[in-house]
Amino acid sequence: MASHDSSRSTLTEAASMRVLAHPTRLRLLGLLRERGPQTAAQLGEVVDEAPGTVSYHLSKLAVSDLIQAAEPQSDDRRERWWQATAPLTSWEPADVLDDPARLSASTALEKSIVQANAARYLQYVDARPALPREWVAAEAGGDRAIRLTVMELAALRAELESVVDRWVEVGAAHSADSGDGAETVVLAYHAYRYPGGAGA
Repeated sequence: MASHDSSRSTLTEAASMRVLAHPTRLRLLGLLRERGPQTAAQLGEVVDEAPGTVSYHLSKLAVSDLIQAAEPQSDDRRERWWQATAPLTSWEPADVLDDPARLSASTALEKSIVQANAARYLQYVDARPALPREWVAAEAGGDRAIRLTVMELAALRAELESVVDRWVEVGAAHSADSGDGAETVVLAYHAYRYPGGAGA
């Protein structure tokens, strides 16, 4: 199971990491965070899966404490509504390096996340010509190779997380029906030591 507070679910067990490593479950959790409470039928329309299949994946996420039952959003009492338990999921890869089972599960989860992010970005690139010019002009992206010490990399991580947290607060002020022009913006970034070593 995942431990969680109001801000994040923290994965510490291999079983929970393996549950979330499944691409469909990863997407379902993301949809619940983005759209709020949903039923299996609603989610099934988005991920193109039968409600029964979606219900199975939702039950796995619930057992891992990544989602929970939500208050019904309609008068149909036969519908079961779900919501994410926290807006973020995190785990610390450094904490699993000495545990083969957790390391394997962590690696599988990380690869699923990278693949999902890559697929989402490719979808954006294909859709770019149809987007308003001002949104395309405002996009941000890039990569740099920087020589840093481990302490400097840790400081960079803390600073990036602080910047992201500040903009998450800005985004929280916009509601889907506010009509203020806000849209969902995807932010993904990585900063890591290149495994080739010094001079590579």
